[in-house]
Amino acid sequence: MAGGGGRVIRVLNVAEKPSVAKAVSGILSKNQPGGIRVRDGRSRYNKIFEFNYTIRNQPCQMLFTSVTGHLMEIEFHERYRKWHSCDPLDLYNAPVRKFVPEDKLDIKRTLEAEARSCQWIILWLDCDREGENIAFEVLDVCRQANHNLTVWRARFSALIDREIHQSVQTLVQPNQLFSDAVDVRQEIDLRIGASFTRFQTMLLRGAFVLDFATDDRNLVLSYGPCQFPTLGFVVERYWEIQAHEPEEFWTINCTHNSDEGTATFNWMRGHLFDYTCGVMIYEMCIQEPIATVTKVKQQEKLKYPPHPLSTIELEKRASRYFRMSSEQTMKVAEDLYQNGFISYPRTETDCFSDKTDLRTMVQEQEGHPVWGTYAQRLLDPQSGLWRNPSGGGHDDKAHPPIHPTKFSAGETRWSQDHHRVYELVVRHFLACVSQPAVGAETIVEIDIAGESFSACGRVILAKNYLDVYRFESWGGSVIPTYSFGQQFTPTTLTLDSGVTRPPPLLSEADLLGCMDKAGIGTDATMHDHIKKLLDRFYAIKDSNTRFSPTKLGEALVMGYDDMGYELWKPYLRAMMECDMKAVSTGTKRKAEVLETCLQQMKACFSDARTNKGKLLEAMAIFFERSNRSSSGEQQAVGAVVRRCGLCLESDMVLRQKPDGNFMVGCLGYPQCRNVVWLPGSVSEASVTENTCITCSPGPVFKIQFKFRQQEIPPDYSVQHLGWRDFRLGSDSKVDVEALPK
Repeated sequence: MAGGGGRVIRVLNVAEKPSVAKAVSGILSKNQPGGIRVRDGRSRYNKIFEFNYTIRNQPCQMLFTSVTGHLMEIEFHERYRKWHSCDPLDLYNAPVRKFVPEDKLDIKRTLEAEARSCQWIILWLDCDREGENIAFEVLDVCRQANHNLTVWRARFSALIDREIHQSVQTLVQPNQLFSDAVDVRQEIDLRIGASFTRFQTMLLRGAFVLDFATDDRNLVLSYGPCQFPTLGFVVERYWEIQAHEPEEFWTINCTHNSDEGTATFNWMRGHLFDYTCGVMIYEMCIQEPIATVTKVKQQEKLKYPPHPLSTIELEKRASRYFRMSSEQTMKVAEDLYQNGFISYPRTETDCFSDKTDLRTMVQEQEGHPVWGTYAQRLLDPQSGLWRNPSGGGHDDKAHPPIHPTKFSAGETRWSQDHHRVYELVVRHFLACVSQPAVGAETIVEIDIAGESFSACGRVILAKNYLDVYRFESWGGSVIPTYSFGQQFTPTTLTLDSGVTRPPPLLSEADLLGCMDKAGIGTDATMHDHIKKLLDRFYAIKDSNTRFSPTKLGEALVMGYDDMGYELWKPYLRAMMECDMKAVSTGTKRKAEVLETCLQQMKACFSDARTNKGKLLEAMAIFFERSNRSSSGEQQAVGAVVRRCGLCLESDMVLRQKPDGNFMVGCLGYPQCRNVVWLPGSVSEASVTENTCITCSPGPVFKIQFKFRQQEIPPDYSVQHLGWRDFRLGSDSKVDVEALPK
């Protein structure tokens, strides 16, 4: 952009939110002749700020206004918008349009009116793909009013003076490819979401009594291409826990007391599941209990500070440290950003540029009453505490890692969550430019009757970054001094038993990690997908921020899984996200990605509709049939084995879970959780018409088992006819009547 002359040009500036327009106008109008003038636009929420400014020697009259997020929406043409107006399959080819909705028309009129009298337009939208798409929506409206506009894009990451002044003096062109990637995502999500939502809502809403819905006639069972794989993570972990069978194990523990303290030695075999073997080895140790030190290793250990802060890490850490939801974390972070306290909070970048003035950022924190002293130590060359931060290898080329941009000792208007998030951002930044914690670790290995045991002790020599990063700790434990070849008699030597435990339910931090690893959503949208699971009653979150599926969430995933399509798995969406990224970099064309993705999902939808009985079967496991359901929807749920002996109200049916294991469960779930898992070696199972003559109350139908060839239990043939006693507390034995071998 060449420097101008003396002629004043009118420049229309557009920000993504009214608060950003106000903040940037306030920064740019400082010390300008005439100050700043404010007037109303057509929309009372989107003011227009007027002031003078000079851009590369070009005098400008700046008009600064805003939109409120996306100016346009995408929707089907009128004849396809009503649910019963077309076959949902037609939505994959139905024409769509982008338009300004009714509630944004006043903003549109303001932009048109101001654009007519301007020569330039500067787009101040958020500097990510979504912001770039909004920029082109604004540009589309303004160019219709004035096609002679010269277009510029301002790129910035923080609402602070130096950043804003630099960005307006280094204007660039908007990125069409970034906008195209969002167009692709919007159209794919509209077509897939609308088709599956209409399909499953019309199929299931009237067929079952949905006890969580006050008005099930207006209930929408929505489907989202990101939302459903997110639900899949929750359900998969829940099934893993349900399928877990506790198994007892044995381990040998050893302790040794001396004048210097106590050392606990762990068996290097870990543990054994064979009790007899465990007893034999333990008896050998008891008979020769003298321990001989076979190894003493001393080494320096480092605990490194975290990488610079990305959006995902901010959400995960706020969840772990404060039990804040990702949605609330982003809401607070956005507010802190708009008020100039932190940098732009939506970024994948976890490494600072070499050009970033990190020391100035630290200097701004020297006056803080809590961590100011630490900031002073960091800047003192004598302390040796400073360390250039190591990056995590991610750079979105749009924004730096999240960092503090303005000092605050605590604003009186801030909520507790504002204080927490600001503190996390500052402490994280100070930690990542600090030296790692240093410890001295000692590992001692001993031999007892040929069995190896080890103990580990650690002494913290220098806490370094841990002095400021109070969210992490590094425990130290001192063990007595040992020398190679030393012998001693253990103080205790015991054979202890334990039981294997299933993994815990996914926490919000775990779920964000799963989504990030699988490429589901973006740093700006992941928290929205999680919120939708809760809003739509597909999952619930407990007080420990751990997720479990509702009956509805589990039924939907089970139904689609029974069809053989892994729509609840992350692979399909991850491929789409990868394709959208390819559009943003120019390696794939917008039309090409749209065609490929939609053809693939259209085939999935067609097959899902053909196999809708599987969805009805899965729902019938969890919900009572409605008398409004049609006879054509009455599908088999699974063969009944007997009446439940626990709740005495519902039947127990044979089902095969997605992992291939068979179970007999009560239809009264979740009120009744009576369930028995068939042995893992069973490859096939079916309920016969033969009844058991010993089990009561009857009838109790026998199950035909077929074992895997290599996993046949002792004294059994490949096929057996039998019954597993389902009375509570007696599910540990299988009462089988063997067929002739």
